[in-house]
Amino acid sequence: MQTCIYLDNNATTQVDPQVVEAMLPYLTQYYGNPSSMHRFGGQVGKAVKTARAQVAALFNSEESEVVFNSCGTEGNNTAIRAALAAQPERKHIITTQVEHPAVLNVYKQLEKQGYTVTYLSVSRKGQVDMMELEASMTGNTALVSMMYANNETGVIFPVEQAGAIAKEYGATMHVDAVQVAGKIPLNMQDSTIDLLTISGHKLHAPKGIGALYIRKGFRFRPFLLGGHQERGRRAGTENVPGLTALGKAAELALEHLPNVKQEKKLRDRLEKTLLKTIPEIEVNGGGTERLPNTTNIGFKYIEGEAILLSLDQYGICASSGSACTSGSLEPSHVLRAMGLPYTILHGSIRFSLSRFNTDADVDRVLELMPQIVDRLRALSPFNSDQAEWLQGREEAVATSK
Repeated sequence: MQTCIYLDNNATTQVDPQVVEAMLPYLTQYYGNPSSMHRFGGQVGKAVKTARAQVAALFNSEESEVVFNSCGTEGNNTAIRAALAAQPERKHIITTQVEHPAVLNVYKQLEKQGYTVTYLSVSRKGQVDMMELEASMTGNTALVSMMYANNETGVIFPVEQAGAIAKEYGATMHVDAVQVAGKIPLNMQDSTIDLLTISGHKLHAPKGIGALYIRKGFRFRPFLLGGHQERGRRAGTENVPGLTALGKAAELALEHLPNVKQEKKLRDRLEKTLLKTIPEIEVNGGGTERLPNTTNIGFKYIEGEAILLSLDQYGICASSGSACTSGSLEPSHVLRAMGLPYTILHGSIRFSLSRFNTDADVDRVLELMPQIVDRLRALSPFNSDQAEWLQGREEAVATSK
């Protein structure tokens, strides 16, 4: 297989070689149970403590506020159910229309169990309106749940402001921060957030490990019951190789934060050059605060999947949205919520960079994209003259559902 140019880092990331090196001893030499009384297990227990301190440093939180788990999905499920268990008399939840399926599908289930869920809208640029949040709050609101940054567009949400509003009504604030860890600074010591989730494979650790921040003093009820691990907040023998890897990845991410501007520089050059060299395209979420590594670009009159397949032939990896919904033929729920026209909705792709990307990677994409788009548009049955008809058809289908 030819060399891969990987620009799909919001889906998952390359495991940093230093992270692999840190975890290997706990897959081979130090295999003891960290809860065991003997010294062989005790030295493994020290590794768990070290990893917790490293993740706490990334959070800028106390070590006792860090709970290890398996992934972002588990973290989100745990946080949501713990928040509702803390105030069982309250039956109202507020979230947004553009959350990850790991959050939205939980709320769909909870609606069937008697909860009322308000789904906040987003603007054409993908932003959440805090006035709509304020207007939606009631004395029955148990939980405000909002992602820190959107995984598809990179748009950053005002989660601290949302948390302050939640506090005024005595509600819990939960944040899915899977996409922001290692990309923008976290400061949980001075935060309005009660519960926050990260996932290792989004910041150059392996898949299958994550962490949940639980604010000190929060009345937390565990999702998994069993042994005493994680101070009784998450039962199950610890995934020591995984959490050691997450700890090292958190340490490296913190060190790299001052250099994230390099990823932004690459992203901006990719974005600006494509806008200059290819007609009838636009940046979805452009003109607002976004993650420094993410751009979502809509190419009119062609299918995003066709662009991705064309790029794949050259060994370039990008995506058309969340990897967790890539098996669906439906357009992105995020871009739909933004009210994008039909001609952009179906032709949008996401490039997401990491610290391992180079100028040469961007140069190669810029070399290929104009010819790929020209070729696909030449084959497309649609053109600008049909845009109005296409949009009307899309709106008619949406109305009929």
